[in-house]
Amino acid sequence: MRRPSKPVTVGGVTIGGSSPIVVQSMTKTDTGDIKATLKQIEELREVGCEIVRVAVPNDKAARALAVIREKSPLPIIADIHFDYRLALDALEAGADGLRLNPGNISEPDKVAIIAREALQRRVPIRIGVNAGSLPQEFKPELPLSERLVEKALEQIRFLEALGFDLIKVSLKAFDVPTTVAAYRSIASKMPYPLHIGITEAGPPPNGLIRSSVGLGILLNEGLGDTIRVSLTAHPREEVTAAYEILKSLNLREHGPILVSCPVCGRAEVDIAAIAREVEKVLLKIEKPIRVAVMGCVVNGPGEAKEADIGLACGKGRAVIFKKGTKLRVVEEEDILSVLVNEINAFSA
Repeated sequence: MRRPSKPVTVGGVTIGGSSPIVVQSMTKTDTGDIKATLKQIEELREVGCEIVRVAVPNDKAARALAVIREKSPLPIIADIHFDYRLALDALEAGADGLRLNPGNISEPDKVAIIAREALQRRVPIRIGVNAGSLPQEFKPELPLSERLVEKALEQIRFLEALGFDLIKVSLKAFDVPTTVAAYRSIASKMPYPLHIGITEAGPPPNGLIRSSVGLGILLNEGLGDTIRVSLTAHPREEVTAAYEILKSLNLREHGPILVSCPVCGRAEVDIAAIAREVEKVLLKIEKPIRVAVMGCVVNGPGEAKEADIGLACGKGRAVIFKKGTKLRVVEEEDILSVLVNEINAFSA
């Protein structure tokens, strides 16, 4: 059961409520380089990103934001730190959402100015609390997870007092147990959608593993309305990883699923090579097709029958299945070409 939350809309994309869990990422270009930033946004759109966040660290980036917003195929969230005036510039430029960090923009008068302007434009604000930027003097007697919660709740109460309720919340740390504890704690204490992620997770594969563990726990408990997988890599990898996490929990359908055996001494065909080639083919397919590439008779026929298109190999030959029905037996040298043809025909 998904945690109930009050939905907000970011540039036409609804987050929370009964809407699907939204996948987002962040550009890694200099936002002032409009061409490079728009190129990366388009690359993200191509792999299914639904919302994109851009850093606005200076006046140059703020000026570029208006052009980026006008030409972007995705809703734009402006990521603001330290200088509240950049948030106002981002709103003027047409940003669909703001991310504010209460660890570095905390002065009530400045937050109030931003909130009033955002409310007038119906632009949501994500209260994004990070362990790395939490002030050391803020409630040091509490565990870190609770310090994150208390800082978020403090900002929520302040915005609510201004009549502002277009709110999303994130509580991120590198440490998975800390992050999980923080989200569990805040979930019942406020009604707003949760943006979930493990911050500074690192490069693949370590960053993928850390993010998958943390996000998997939260999503399996019904926590999370929008997600970002933070990786030291091209943001396309963040989006594809996010969808794989969601697909593994049956929370979203997005593109193909490849089932393949890990390979062992029972395999009599080069399954690893076949799986690699099939994976390349599936990258070009958007339809949520399930393909199984299996190497022996132990689990092969069963998994192949469960797939839309399945392959179960034996010695020097293989059986091709389609929706549980045996199509044909092919010799080893024809396995890949026949399998790819069947995949392409099914997904056409």
